[in-house]
Amino acid sequence: MDTEDIFYFVILSTVPVILYTVFRWYWLHLPWLPISLIGTAVAFIIGFKNNASYDRLWEARKVWGGIVNTSRSLTIMLNDYVNNEHAKKILSDQELFEIRKTFILRHIAWMSSLRHALRTPKSWEAEPRKKTGIDYRKHLEIREQKYSLEEELKGYLSEEEKDYVLSKKNKQAACLNLQSKHLSALKTEGYVWEFAHLEIEKMFVELFTLQGKVERIKNFPYPRQFATLNKFFVWIFVILLPFGMMNEFDKIGIIIVESMEQYKPYPNSGFHYLIELMGHYFIWFTVPFSVIISWVFNTMERVGEASENPFEGEGNDVPITTMSRDIEIDIRQMIGDHENNIPKPEPEKFNTQL
Repeated sequence: MDTEDIFYFVILSTVPVILYTVFRWYWLHLPWLPISLIGTAVAFIIGFKNNASYDRLWEARKVWGGIVNTSRSLTIMLNDYVNNEHAKKILSDQELFEIRKTFILRHIAWMSSLRHALRTPKSWEAEPRKKTGIDYRKHLEIREQKYSLEEELKGYLSEEEKDYVLSKKNKQAACLNLQSKHLSALKTEGYVWEFAHLEIEKMFVELFTLQGKVERIKNFPYPRQFATLNKFFVWIFVILLPFGMMNEFDKIGIIIVESMEQYKPYPNSGFHYLIELMGHYFIWFTVPFSVIISWVFNTMERVGEASENPFEGEGNDVPITTMSRDIEIDIRQMIGDHENNIPKPEPEKFNTQL
């Protein structure tokens, strides 16, 4: 939460109390019942938004879990199905390995293209533009914003394939298109059996399905009417809150003062004077309690807002960069690539995975 919000809460709760006590504007209060009804309605609305936002976040995480599983399944199929069994020309084990590695590197290029597409800022993604988001990015570097896609594809695609992919609007789809064409060529040459060709193609179709799911989450925001009205409703409640609490705390203060009358004259020992003094100024408890309640409601609203776009690169978003690197390590080890060629896992930064 921005510290400015807490400052605003203090101001909004202090000004009415000053007007009520110092300037004796005793008419400046509202009944507590309608304010409590507004608070109840706001709580329901915030809860609905938070549930919907969490569903988007959890769906995004499940889809990337599907990418992990499909990547591994694709790898074992390439290991077992790319062979000389039906080949017109026999290839060496090293040549077959290079074919499998080409598919794996192209698959990693697909993940990189998808990552960059998901990290592309959208006009409705407000968190990175807020002060907290700007401060957050001063300490953590988001890989997709530090390096261009062209830089990330280097070493994973040939120059011809890289130029082809970068020339397309949907670069991740272009990578899968190259995969399918290469697989068809291998089937024609007999390095992939026809049944195996269909099974591997199913993996590419599944990757297209998973890609479409995360693109839907990325490109279709949480409905703006809910996102915008929620914030307005919270701030209406925050503004009205001290006006309803003042009179209630003032009543309690009056009861305290009246209850102390029976002990007068006060004995020399005890806290009677302090209790009476607290009763006279009990209305000032409006300020801390109003700030606390406002902070709770505003924080609840911010939690939903921070969760609704799970690919912004915030600390609580789906760590697609880390997951992609883990997938790369797994599948390159599965095909038997040399350890020196396999990159290290993405390091955690400030206990955060991106």
